Amino acid sequence: MDIPAWPKVELHLHLDCSLSYEVVNRIDPSISREVYEKEFVVPAKCTNLADYIKRAAREIELMQTEEQLRLVTLDLFDQLQRDHVIYAEIRFAPLQHLNKGLSPQQVVSAVDRAVAEGTKKTGIGMGVILCTLRHYSAGQSMETVKLVEQFKDTHIVGFDIAADEAGYPIDNHIAAFEYARSKNISCTAHAGEAKGAQSVWETLHNFHPSRIGHGVRSIEDSSLLNFLKQQHIHLEICPTSNLQTNIYDQMKDHPVDRLYRSGVSLSINTDSRAVSHTTLNREYGRVAETFHWTKADFLACNLEAVEHAFTSAENKERLKKVLLKGYGARQ
Repeated sequence: MDIPAWPKVELHLHLDCSLSYEVVNRIDPSISREVYEKEFVVPAKCTNLADYIKRAAREIELMQTEEQLRLVTLDLFDQLQRDHVIYAEIRFAPLQHLNKGLSPQQVVSAVDRAVAEGTKKTGIGMGVILCTLRHYSAGQSMETVKLVEQFKDTHIVGFDIAADEAGYPIDNHIAAFEYARSKNISCTAHAGEAKGAQSVWETLHNFHPSRIGHGVRSIEDSSLLNFLKQQHIHLEICPTSNLQTNIYDQMKDHPVDRLYRSGVSLSINTDSRAVSHTTLNREYGRVAETFHWTKADFLACNLEAVEHAFTSAENKERLKKVLLKGYGARQ
């Protein structure tokens, strides 16, 4: 299988966890490759999700000016090109980038401009999802969702909640997701990663997202799987990340194949390219090798990703045509 040649769509990708060594060294030349591999990249196994997330702090330190945000975003376009990604949705929490005096609006605007620049340079389509974080206050969550509203008709396309799922309840964030619904803002939400199927149920009932970030532990509840199928909820699966956060021991233990065979809509994603030291080509390769997926299986997942992307109907039709042609399928 010629995985690198296949066009791909990626929906779950953290901007602030995907800095290559090249861009890190450009922003701070004092950081050696040895330091980068020790402080920016996780080991094969972390204690849990909270331990995994700690590595992002070093990357966020280097994303505090408009030019740093621009460089990091353009660097990600280069990585996506190497994976033959034709459309991606990246996410980050703008309130984490205020340490050197930028306003939240300046942060979002800087990334939006960089996305326009990267798309013009590479032809890769991109949407940006703004994240609130589990440990944020209700006010911070509302501020973040209102940024999505403020940047309507730009590359900002949706709202998400990320960070330590097991450590913080959902209470502070219900109002922000209700606001998103009232304004027809597209939503995804991290769940079913650090906690079990009940976390997915709780997230679905309180936040009403159309997609779930990770959601792998939905496999633990057959009634939840049926609900996901009935409601056409899409799971953004990130296999390597789930092994590193110690949810599963080895790839053969990962439920991605069982979820796919059950008929749940899902896609394959990297999550955090630098922190997880992975690429989308590598993720596809691991899934193909472990579960014997074929080109048709990956095409099906990419078509599902397009169907659930936060983009226009016209763009979805265009992307579907590119995928079908790229995988040699009949149109």
